Amino acid sequence: MDLVWLISVLLLGAALGFYISTLRQTRQIFALSKSVAINAGSSGNKKTKSKEPLEIEKLADLRKNFKMVLVVRNDLKMGKGKIAAQCSHATLGLYKKLLQRAPRALNRWEYCAQPKVVVKIESEEEMLVLQERAKTLKLPTHITIDAGKTQIAPNSRTVMAILGPVDNVDEVTGGLKLM
Repeated sequence: MDLVWLISVLLLGAALGFYISTLRQTRQIFALSKSVAINAGSSGNKKTKSKEPLEIEKLADLRKNFKMVLVVRNDLKMGKGKIAAQCSHATLGLYKKLLQRAPRALNRWEYCAQPKVVVKIESEEEMLVLQERAKTLKLPTHITIDAGKTQIAPNSRTVMAILGPVDNVDEVTGGLKLM
C-alpha cells in the first residue's frame, strides 16, 4: 500500500511539474508575441498585428535588439566599489524614468535579457556631448549625480545610462573603450 501511494505521489508531482513548466513557456512566448505585435503595429500600419505564434528564430532576434550602455567618467578616479554603486544608481534611475515614460522600450530591453555594457569616458564635457547626441536620436538617458559623501566632490556627474536599439546606442557609444 505504501509503495503504491509513493509511486502515485511521484507521478502526480512529475505531471504537475511538467504542466507548470509548459505553462511558463507558453506565457513567455505569448508575452514576446504580444510585444512583437505591438512593435510591428507602432510602425504606422495598424493592421500588422499577427496572431501567429512566434518562431524560435524570431525569439532569438528579440534578444539582440535592445541594450543599455553605462558611460563611466574615468577622470574621477573612482574605486571599483564606487563605480559599481554609481552604475547601479544610473541603471535604476533610467529604469524608473522608462517605467513611466517608455514602458514598451523597457519591456523590450527586459525581453532581450537586459544586456548592459560599461564603457569609459575621460571628461564631463564628453559625457554631456554624448547625452546631446543621444537626445538627437531620441534615446533615453540618465546621468547620476553623486552626493559627495565618500570619494568624490558633491554634485559630480559620475555615470550616464543610455538605453535603446543596439544600432542607435552604438552610434552614440560605439567608439568608447570598455571599462
